[in-house]
Amino acid sequence: MGIVVFLLIGLVAGFIARALVPGPDPMGWLGTLILGVIGSFVGGTLAALIFGGSFEISAAGLLGSIVGAIIVLMIWRAMGGRRGAIA
Repeated sequence: MGIVVFLLIGLVAGFIARALVPGPDPMGWLGTLILGVIGSFVGGTLAALIFGGSFEISAAGLLGSIVGAIIVLMIWRAMGGRRGAIA
């Protein structure tokens, strides 16, 4: 049951991050879910670094997941997003 809740939080965090950061994001619900899950790990790691604690990969709560997902989304856009085939 914990994994299902973690995935739902990731989906909500990814959706909120995409809503807060303007611009086109042609990804479906699976891409949004992956964005939120990766953002949760990024947010948890940043919280451990900023507020003290051991440096380990850990999941964050909803707010940390949203912040992490925004960071991941901005990095994704800076790298060019989904690149097509080289012509």
